[in-house]
Amino acid sequence: MNTPHNNPNRLERQLNRLLDLPVFARTFFRGVVMHRAVPFTGTAGLDFVEMTTRRVEVGVKNEKKVQNHIGGIHASAMNLLAETATGMVVGMNVRDDCIPLAKELKMAFRKRATGSLRAVATLTDEQRALMQASDKGEVTVAVTVTDETGVNPVECEFVWAWIPSGPRKS
Repeated sequence: MNTPHNNPNRLERQLNRLLDLPVFARTFFRGVVMHRAVPFTGTAGLDFVEMTTRRVEVGVKNEKKVQNHIGGIHASAMNLLAETATGMVVGMNVRDDCIPLAKELKMAFRKRATGSLRAVATLTDEQRALMQASDKGEVTVAVTVTDETGVNPVECEFVWAWIPSGPRKS
């Protein structure tokens, strides 16, 4: 997991500690770390498949706790999935002296989803470098949500901002 300036942030350092674990145990402990950081992701049963500074993949199984009235994954759970993937890829890159904030989201529901879902969020090298170079800014994060059949049931766009984490100056 490399950052543009080889300066890992707090989240990346926590996840790098898991590299000492056997491969089969990493996914489980990555989930433990993430569910402690964002408890609602544990409530929904999100699975943190891959987390790097360039790409985050998060999944959710089509289980009763996230289903809608017709047995598919609820729209709110789809939103949580995409928001979590985009927020985590930003979180893997924002400097320790800054905090990420969701600024805007757009979701268009295009097709009925079948089975479990995966969201993959990515950042370009230019976006990652911008987060390292400035203490304030915003970025549109690319995210694709796919169901078990390869269909993209929703089209999403997430804009994330980051600001200094210290007290605000008037």
